[in-house]
Amino acid sequence: MEARRRLLETLDEMTKLAAKEEDCDAEYFSDVIRFDVQKDVKYFAQFWEGSPPMAPPNPENYLDISAYRKLETEYSRWTWSLRSVMKEFDLLWKKSVKKIIRNTPPIKDIDIMRDVKEILSDTYGSVSVDHWKESRDVFSVLGYYDYVKVKRCSGLFTKAIRSAKERLDYTLSTIMIQSFNISKMGYNISCIRQLTDYIKKRVTEYQEGPVKYKFKNEFFRDLVLSICKRANKMITDQHRMFKEANDPVIYFEKKREEYYSIFQKYCHGSTSAAIFGEIICQKLKEPIEQSVFKKTARDVADEMTTNCQSLNGNRSKLEKHILNTLAEEEDFDKYMNYIHKPRDYFKSFIRDEVSRYITDKFSFSVLPKMKENIKLLQQKIMKAAHESTEHVQLNSGDVGLWLKSFTQQLSDELIFSEKDFTGVKYDVDDLNLLENVIRKELPAIMSDISKTFNANTFTLKLAYKLRPDELLMDHFCQCCWVQCPFCRANCTNTIENHDGDHSVPFHRVTGIAGLIYRDKANLAVNICTSLVASRNQYFCPNALDDKVLCRDYRRAGGIYADWSITPDLSKLPYWKWFVCRFQNHLEKYYDKTFKSTEITDEWRKYSKEEAIDSLDQYI
Repeated sequence: MEARRRLLETLDEMTKLAAKEEDCDAEYFSDVIRFDVQKDVKYFAQFWEGSPPMAPPNPENYLDISAYRKLETEYSRWTWSLRSVMKEFDLLWKKSVKKIIRNTPPIKDIDIMRDVKEILSDTYGSVSVDHWKESRDVFSVLGYYDYVKVKRCSGLFTKAIRSAKERLDYTLSTIMIQSFNISKMGYNISCIRQLTDYIKKRVTEYQEGPVKYKFKNEFFRDLVLSICKRANKMITDQHRMFKEANDPVIYFEKKREEYYSIFQKYCHGSTSAAIFGEIICQKLKEPIEQSVFKKTARDVADEMTTNCQSLNGNRSKLEKHILNTLAEEEDFDKYMNYIHKPRDYFKSFIRDEVSRYITDKFSFSVLPKMKENIKLLQQKIMKAAHESTEHVQLNSGDVGLWLKSFTQQLSDELIFSEKDFTGVKYDVDDLNLLENVIRKELPAIMSDISKTFNANTFTLKLAYKLRPDELLMDHFCQCCWVQCPFCRANCTNTIENHDGDHSVPFHRVTGIAGLIYRDKANLAVNICTSLVASRNQYFCPNALDDKVLCRDYRRAGGIYADWSITPDLSKLPYWKWFVCRFQNHLEKYYDKTFKSTEITDEWRKYSKEEAIDSLDQYI
């Protein structure tokens, strides 16, 4: 077919040339003579070869054609042999894979919700399996009264439960699940068991706090199901990444094309240097990807400590920014999270800031960093290859010495060593060719890696502790988190488990933390610094009603003994505004009231703007 097509093209070309000479408008051979290339062309092998009774038209042409036919015959035999070898490769590959995975079962797919229901049924049997269809999304329902057992109905319970679910939702669906590092360690049902145990613990702790109700079993069931439904995709995606990297069947299927390409080069006569160079480039692909993501994460964290307004200072500045944001949003539930679980709130705030920064600035800040890092890494790899070649030549070494030098030079950048070539036989004499092969193949590897760069893979492909939000949390949260026993203000010492007393420059209105007067009916409006300055104020440090003079608070021992509270009559306007703005919320939250005579007109005159401005003056 190909020969006939070429013949027709030649005849058409000749027709055009002749028509031009004769001043004719014919374009195709069929315009002159009726001709069908399929029916009107005959082939006589003996004519070309000169077999009797046919004679060759030209002796010289006969020799050419004869040689061509012999070469064609040899080519056909070689092609068939090569095809046979390719079939042998397939057979050998299948046998090798079968042998390797014989004792390594494939990683199974997972069903998160099935595991959740199994654990809830087995461990927490009080929740009936018959009620699964009745479960609701805790985070989207409008009413909450049917989730609690109470003596009387009040808006208190709606707010309180919303506060609980909000805290559990964020903390559990992000912090705890990510800490399992499923993309690296794989999924196990124990992950869900730890989640449910932790949820149970948090719900119990919440009920033992200043609330006057008890959650029904259905609340715990629906809370667990709601959290796990939201986390289902995150866990499944991370497990898929683990499976793709560790399942033997998937792993070898991905590697098949790589090794087949190398095998083809070998069959086509490629040198050992060319083949070994390609193997090196393929082995470098994953370490390069991990190195780029890791380096970019550090760069993003560093950039945020410079360019991000909330994170470009110390912990005190971050806390001031948090207080500013809380005032702007005027969300009482968030305030309670901040007051009672400050470390968790700081971490969630940092995580939100990083997530927003990456999403908003990925294209013009994060992505350019990734491209620059991969470019620099490519240059370092080629430098290492060149210097390794020079090192071998100076020391009359071999490819083994080259590989050792090459991997050592990259050890600070890549998780890559000579051990990665265990079982690979290499006999390379031309190290210059090896270096050139790497120089030629590496850009394609870098291009493939660059195609995976996006905002989602940036966080998914990073180990948990290497993420920029984790780096920043370590930076800001490795400090003292002990809270004042009166107002729950955080000790500002930057060293965890530090020597000496705990202290804070500005305390809060004690009623914000739920402190009550000795009559146990009203929330206190004192600030710690004014309490310890008083000569006639007492407090009860325990349930035995033993009263202690506030100025002698250290005598109460325990959590009181390690605090240094300096007498001071000043009161930060911010917390006066907060008490006035959220008086009703605080009273419902703690089921206590403030004495109306103690919240003066002077407190009520502060605006939100003045409260925020006072942060700059006092912190």
